[in-house]
Amino acid sequence: MDSSVRWARLSIVSNALLVCLKVAVGLASGSVSVLAEGLHSAVDLAASVITFLSVRIAAKAPDRKHLYGHGKFENAASVIEGLLIIAGAAVIVKEAMPKLLFGGHAVERLSWGAGVMALSAATNWLVSRKLFRVADETGSPALAADGWHLRTDVFTSAGVLGGILLIKATGMAIFDPILALVVAAFILKAGWEITKDAFSNLVDVSLPDREVGKIRDAIARHGGQFVGYHGLRARKSGPRRFIDLHLVMPGDILLSQAHEICTAIESELDKELPGTDVTIHPEPCDYDCPHCRFQRSGSNICGLLNQ
Repeated sequence: MDSSVRWARLSIVSNALLVCLKVAVGLASGSVSVLAEGLHSAVDLAASVITFLSVRIAAKAPDRKHLYGHGKFENAASVIEGLLIIAGAAVIVKEAMPKLLFGGHAVERLSWGAGVMALSAATNWLVSRKLFRVADETGSPALAADGWHLRTDVFTSAGVLGGILLIKATGMAIFDPILALVVAAFILKAGWEITKDAFSNLVDVSLPDREVGKIRDAIARHGGQFVGYHGLRARKSGPRRFIDLHLVMPGDILLSQAHEICTAIESELDKELPGTDVTIHPEPCDYDCPHCRFQRSGSNICGLLNQ
């Protein structure tokens, strides 16, 4: 089984257990902040299911209708996940505001709430850490988004845990809706970042400057074999990157030599950025280049200098 699918499945299982625990303890204690965390985990559970389905689809090989593969399914899933997070934050605000403004609610069984928050923070820290590692290895945006869901849950659970201890120490239940709103703010920020990044890939925004720099460095390492290049374009679709460029070569070079140079550059790029689909269009040099590092052949077309 693909590692992305396996760890997406683990995320579903861990979130399902945490949802049950948080909702049960939240209802038993009357704590809106614990219930908010239960809703947060429910949103994470929905996102984990979407991630699981999307990475399974994205892992499929290209077919007749999807010649560039199925990677965009992961980007679409990440957009949905981000919107779900934002919706979850709105529900938390709706529940917490009346309790903050009008009060009158009691919080009981604080030890239960503290225990489930500590368990949630520890569990999601471990699972998110592994999801980030697998996302880095596979380039999966959906797994990365799922990892950020869980990492946000770690911080909000820790915050709610601190608030429960504060309520227990002071007896002031007003901290409960305040903490719920703080949780909502964290969730809203995470949802916005995930949605923005995923949407950027859906509309084929260029790769980050750091990765474009790696591409240019990899091409430059073969600089002695061609005249120059232009028209470099790079984008990402799910876990895969797509790069295309025009490579200017000496006009009298053999087709087999041009092919070898292109293949070497493609291999270099795939080594630098694994999971890359490279398309290189070779074109002959305009021989009107007196300062070119290549010499003119008898046909008045640039040729490679003898090494």
